[in-house]
Amino acid sequence: MTHTLDEQAALSSAQSHGDLQVLVRRIVFAALSAASIGALLVLAGLALSAGGFDSVDLVLLLLFAMTTPWLTVGFWNAAIGFVIMRFTRDPSTYVVPQSGRAIPPSEIVASTAILMCVRNEPPDRTIRNLGAMMADIEAAGCADRFHVYVLSDTSQADIASVEAEAFGDLARQWAGRLALTYRRREANTGYKAGNIRDFLERWGDAHDLMVTLDADSYMTASAIMRMAGIVQANPKLGILQGLVVGLPSTSAFARLFQFGMRLGMRSWTIGGAWWQADCGPYWGHNAVIRIAPFKQHCAIPVLPGKGILRGHVLSHDQIEAALMRRAGYDVRVLAEEDLGWEENPPTLIEFIRRDQRWCQGTLQYLFFVGKPGLPITSRFQLLFAILMFVSSPAWIGLLLVSTAALAAAPSTAAFIDADYGAALLAVILLMWFAPKVATVIDVLCQPNLRRLFGGTSRFLASVVAETAFFLMLSPIMWVGHTLLLAGLPFGRAIGWIGQMRDDHTIAWSTALRQLWPQTLLGAACLAVLGVTQPVALPYVFVLLAGGLILSVPICVITSRPSLGLALARIGIGRLPEEMEPPIALKHLQLPAVQAVHSAGCD
Repeated sequence: MTHTLDEQAALSSAQSHGDLQVLVRRIVFAALSAASIGALLVLAGLALSAGGFDSVDLVLLLLFAMTTPWLTVGFWNAAIGFVIMRFTRDPSTYVVPQSGRAIPPSEIVASTAILMCVRNEPPDRTIRNLGAMMADIEAAGCADRFHVYVLSDTSQADIASVEAEAFGDLARQWAGRLALTYRRREANTGYKAGNIRDFLERWGDAHDLMVTLDADSYMTASAIMRMAGIVQANPKLGILQGLVVGLPSTSAFARLFQFGMRLGMRSWTIGGAWWQADCGPYWGHNAVIRIAPFKQHCAIPVLPGKGILRGHVLSHDQIEAALMRRAGYDVRVLAEEDLGWEENPPTLIEFIRRDQRWCQGTLQYLFFVGKPGLPITSRFQLLFAILMFVSSPAWIGLLLVSTAALAAAPSTAAFIDADYGAALLAVILLMWFAPKVATVIDVLCQPNLRRLFGGTSRFLASVVAETAFFLMLSPIMWVGHTLLLAGLPFGRAIGWIGQMRDDHTIAWSTALRQLWPQTLLGAACLAVLGVTQPVALPYVFVLLAGGLILSVPICVITSRPSLGLALARIGIGRLPEEMEPPIALKHLQLPAVQAVHSAGCD
């Protein structure tokens, strides 16, 4: 008994030390972020003080202040993540100590449900991913511990009929080897959260853990077993989120977008995990969840009242993470790049549609920020997610007000101080691109990693291409968010509809019909400055208006499958999975991987 008490005392002491360490980290991070925001605002104020500081300058400063939280948090996440990536032996264990305490796959006894959520999409691609994953699980010798559930919210009768037949065939094919249950709800009540809640009420008590997947998700058996082993070994761990990277794609849009995400996500996530600790994120898929506390504590209430943001919650994941943490369970993110993949939208139109749905759903977090019992870190994460979208109108406001102010000024020098303005621009760009710069340096320092990205020349060419793409894409998305936010009071809302995941070409007429606001805004700002202050055109074009006026050709050109295939062959946007695909990914027979190898992996 004495030995047991000593062990309990040691554990309690270690827990107290860990809690203090996390508190110190959060205080340090908050101080760094606050100091950086203050420094940015001072620098911006000095830049705007040329010719005096008036009410227009104050408006610009307030608009800029709304953009600074994302800049500063992103920068410090990246800086801390870079240090951990480069100077610790095992970054995962450093930021997620539980990852060092995992049960070997052979000793995992937890019954695990794999949930595949689908809605109004042809089932072929999902069945391809799901079949390969099930084969991988069977080959690992652990099929008896898993049960696959295809949870359909499909409302279109023609798709529902094909879906039922296809998943029925898949279930019969795997009968006696790996259990598969297909269920379709008649109504999409509660959206995805309601879909999973229905599973919990029907079958949740029969399992210990669940793996949440979207229709475009893919995880290997080794990744699932690793994460399940960590959760089983750590009873206080409620949600373990895996880092999600993009599947190799032949879509030009998806290749460039997910290459940038690949550059930025790991340093950002590791740095965030350093201070978030047990209040980590949940992204709604590619995660392992402890079912009992999730079922008991993470039900999301229907928001009472009338209005677009009332009713069922569209974006559920971060709320569920906050509720799990409030219940006393840890939520952690494991920033390893071999844990799971997802398919990104193949065109700008599909990307905007998905992003606007996220925007509308994230605004509903406002009703949960003040929920009793939430940790301060969880409240901050909810607010921070909201700021991601609310800052978009601020960027557009900066473009409009600065364009008007420049046009009215006798010269650019009367509007902005050149020296302070140049310093401010340099700092903004550094902070904006810090997560990607961190990974670029990390890749260039590792010869084998450079090779997996296609070699130094291809990698750097991809970085340049993605940087230009990102600079043009960002203002396009800001306008999209702004239009959605402006339309919400008038009943304009985004529903939960199926996504088009196959490569397809966008017609010029379709692009113009969808993106005329971006085009008109960009053209108007450039025209005004071209007449009044042409010296400012290069800066405004590169940073804000260029992507807007080029939004239609960007949409059309990046949608062309021929361009995407060409980029895959020459190595722009190349990913390590294309050079050396894991065996589990080879089973998917991805066209991008085949294109790379047919062109030669030199």
